[in-house]
Amino acid sequence: MKICFVVNSIETETCGTTVYIMFEALKRKHQVYMMGVGDFNFKHDEAISINSVSISKNEDPKTPEDFLELLQGEKAKHKTIVAKDLDVLFIRNNPTEEGSSRQWAEQAGVAFGRMIQQEGVLVLNDAYALSNAFIDKLYFEELPSSIKPASLITRKKEDILEFFETHKKKMVLKPLEGSGGRDVYLIDKNEKNLNQIIENITQQGYVIAQEFLPAVKDGDVRVLLMNGRVMEKDGTYGIIRRVAGEGEFRSNFSQGASADSSPLTDAMKKIIEITAPKLIRDGLFFVGLDIVKDKLIEINVLSPGGLDHFKDIGLPDFSDVIVKSIEKKSRI
Repeated sequence: MKICFVVNSIETETCGTTVYIMFEALKRKHQVYMMGVGDFNFKHDEAISINSVSISKNEDPKTPEDFLELLQGEKAKHKTIVAKDLDVLFIRNNPTEEGSSRQWAEQAGVAFGRMIQQEGVLVLNDAYALSNAFIDKLYFEELPSSIKPASLITRKKEDILEFFETHKKKMVLKPLEGSGGRDVYLIDKNEKNLNQIIENITQQGYVIAQEFLPAVKDGDVRVLLMNGRVMEKDGTYGIIRRVAGEGEFRSNFSQGASADSSPLTDAMKKIIEITAPKLIRDGLFFVGLDIVKDKLIEINVLSPGGLDHFKDIGLPDFSDVIVKSIEKKSRI
């Protein structure tokens, strides 16, 4: 199987979930390539090509970290590949992590992914599904209100202030487009800079005002789904609790959160039962659900992660489960 992984940038990629999956595919003797979102090439009346990096056959990395170092090093093999010669294109770049100088990169992966999918290549997640769910948080709002905290999406300050009053002067504010916990604020009655915060976020686009969930003090839970089902290996589920650091309410690993274990609760099962049919129908193969107690607070469809933290809490490496599922899909 020839499989290429799209990342934001080869040079800046770090050793997280994407590299773990790539390394597992390599161990299973697949031809593995990595490309940046700016490495697509299109010429009229010619097949789309991609500029990629891979490693030499005589290289034998022992860890995902070793593999990434080789891909980013001087010994990496640079090759231009005709996209339709691939078996799988795995879109793993996260548009919300692009800076203002790379706005061109935000939708490039999905746009070229649609074209490559038309050429018969298996694209994960489905490129048309990603187009429809491009803004994770807006896609999330299509789900029933019974499994979500109360929320408002607007750019109108007066509506945000009204929401604040309605919810006892405590809410979470965050940009509609964003990730990693950046520009996410917990607002209460003591906040002196509310107008400034609203202005800051509205300059970026739409704002989400969300009901504050007291249970967030215990962290949130990332549940990884494949084909609408919780990832499972040897009776263990692909679930990880993210616990915020001291004095912090955001449970993002990028904001210093620590990993802990979590069981699969009845509340989680209910959320998955309600959510999964839509994910399957929309062609979303690999998805992360972020849950606080009995409420779904976010769906990650663009580049769900967490695999690199599983070992910290004694969970197995689920990379082989993901690659085996990709193998199965590519044979269908």
